[in-house]
Amino acid sequence: MDTISDLYESRADLPKYRAVAQAVETAVRQGRMTPGDRLPPVRDLAWRLGITPGTVARAYTILTDQGLAVAEVGRGTFIADPAIKPRALLPDPPWSVEATETEMRISLAAPKLPDCGQVQLVRDAFARLAEHPAQRLLNYPSRSAFRPAREAALTWLSDTPMGAVEQEDLILSHGGQNGIGLVMQAVLRGPRPVVLVEDLSYPGFRRAADLLRAVVVPVPMDEHGLIPEALDAIAARHDAQLLCTSPEVHNPTSIVTPAYRREAIAEVARRRGFHVLEDDCYRIGARVGIGYRALLPEQGWLVASFSKAITPALRIGFVVAPQGARADLRRVAEHGFFGLAQPLADLAADVLSRPDLPRVLAAVREEYTRYVRVAVNQLGGHDLRWREDVPFLWLTLPAGWRAAQFVRAAEAAGVQLRAADDFAPRDGNAPHAVRIAVNAQVPLAAFEDAVGRIRALLENPPEGIAV
Repeated sequence: MDTISDLYESRADLPKYRAVAQAVETAVRQGRMTPGDRLPPVRDLAWRLGITPGTVARAYTILTDQGLAVAEVGRGTFIADPAIKPRALLPDPPWSVEATETEMRISLAAPKLPDCGQVQLVRDAFARLAEHPAQRLLNYPSRSAFRPAREAALTWLSDTPMGAVEQEDLILSHGGQNGIGLVMQAVLRGPRPVVLVEDLSYPGFRRAADLLRAVVVPVPMDEHGLIPEALDAIAARHDAQLLCTSPEVHNPTSIVTPAYRREAIAEVARRRGFHVLEDDCYRIGARVGIGYRALLPEQGWLVASFSKAITPALRIGFVVAPQGARADLRRVAEHGFFGLAQPLADLAADVLSRPDLPRVLAAVREEYTRYVRVAVNQLGGHDLRWREDVPFLWLTLPAGWRAAQFVRAAEAAGVQLRAADDFAPRDGNAPHAVRIAVNAQVPLAAFEDAVGRIRALLENPPEGIAV
């Protein structure tokens, strides 16, 4: 630490984060630090130099991007061996690298996955894919050729209680959003069908419905999810055909719908005759309750993906049809895009079948948990809803703040958030709340610094805000 401190002091003309990075570079060049040497913990070095942890974290990110240092999850950051090829840079930086130190921006608008080994799994799968027979890369895909991918997907979903299911009941989609659209195409009938959604819900439900000229009607919810009595009345009034819901991880609040409430909702669906689409894309932890496909064998649909647990880059999702509806689902997929590309299906089957996958998924969950705990430690004194295995937190703002206003203030402080308005119906009343996503692609100290800026806004509102 003394070496970095001495070299840092001689670079007072540079931005602080660059002064730290150049101090380490010089120490390596002069032989005062060698491959394998551990860089000081971010907080320790920040305290020694009298700067913020976020500034040191940014310097360490520059060093790892240049290949001069390597960060190891749970161990720290080390001087890299120059003989080892540095990791490729992320094409979409999790923060704005063009910003100055005082205006460094970190996006907490959408979750960003840590790399806990899944990138290597995907790379290895691509290498094996290149060895496939030529005919598999020359012909249109067939139903039988997709069987290994469907079976691997069912294994991936084996902890989801969804009743009797066969691999023919499942298709692969281009991510969860595409899967939602496919279900709507298979279910909705008539010129202006009605789709029900939670009062606060994933915006993709509304977007998919808009494309099909469907009317979206919100249903009131409480701390346990949808209110069955309100659902019953609204479904009857509007002759609803489909309900879209997220009982395991409600986006954006992280609410879990308890078993008794799911059963009451399923009873309403049976009585009123509408289908239920369960979106299970955000779950990365253990399943909590029974699925709507099990509760409603002829009306329950499941949409899932591995975007939140493995990678969103491949755009691979899964749709499971209820009993008697597999032909409708298959027809929509085949008529719409002839099914997933065969190499992509083979890639999914390969990744989902790797023996290392459970270990990687456990590491992803553990890493997310570290970030969530940091956020809770910072914001636990406020009205915060969170779960350790969910990559976002829901913050209800104190009196005086408006969600849109708070998001603008956070943006000015260098942190991007999503307001409750993004999850509310266009003509509805959104609560004064924000969703804080976990960005696990920035160092933990940088994430903590960003959450600290949020806390500072909550505790020091600007003039004109009455609290």
